[in-house]
Amino acid sequence: MSRLRVVAAAAALVALAAAPTASAHQGNPNFRSIINDVSPAAPGVSLQVLNFDDRLELHNTSGKTVTVLGYNGEPYARVLGDGTVEVNRLSPANYLNTDRTGGETVPKFANPKAAPQWQTVDRSGDFQWHDHRIHWMGSGLPPNIHNKSVRTKVFNWKVPVQVGSSKGAIAGTLFYQPKPGGGAPIGAIVALVALVLVGVATTVIVRRRRSGAGGERETTVGSEAW
Repeated sequence: MSRLRVVAAAAALVALAAAPTASAHQGNPNFRSIINDVSPAAPGVSLQVLNFDDRLELHNTSGKTVTVLGYNGEPYARVLGDGTVEVNRLSPANYLNTDRTGGETVPKFANPKAAPQWQTVDRSGDFQWHDHRIHWMGSGLPPNIHNKSVRTKVFNWKVPVQVGSSKGAIAGTLFYQPKPGGGAPIGAIVALVALVLVGVATTVIVRRRRSGAGGERETTVGSEAW
């Protein structure tokens, strides 16, 4: 293998080591939010938690309108039967759910009791949102985590939804997860990369020395032959 290929392989390993770190910023790898039940059950409606506990994703191909309710019970977002995705501009959740921390300022005109003002944001049939009911919003660990090495239930959660005219909820559980798992250990990958680079450097030095020594011997033999 040429030196260029070895270096390229090392760079690829570095990229692999960096990838898990980047994705972890979108969720907390020490938690798992799990969906236990979705009601009412409807063919074509699916939900999942993305990035450990970061956000929910709703996919709707049922032909019915699926509405997600906000923190005050107001219509927050909906995916129509044709795949159109809309958010209610007057729902406080529309602003609080912009990021994971919920630190966005809710504008004064937002009013959960007012008639919804729907705004189209997509037509894919998919909607993702940072629902703060599914993850731990406090600083530090939850108070019921007494042993950091043990998987522990934090709380049960519900996100109210409506499919057509039928009311229901997404029900789930948040767990504290001591071992993130998944992917090769970053430290081991970095160490491997370091060994590869050291090996490349050593090979180059040895070859240069041998080449220089070989050149001297060839000159000496040539002089004796004359």
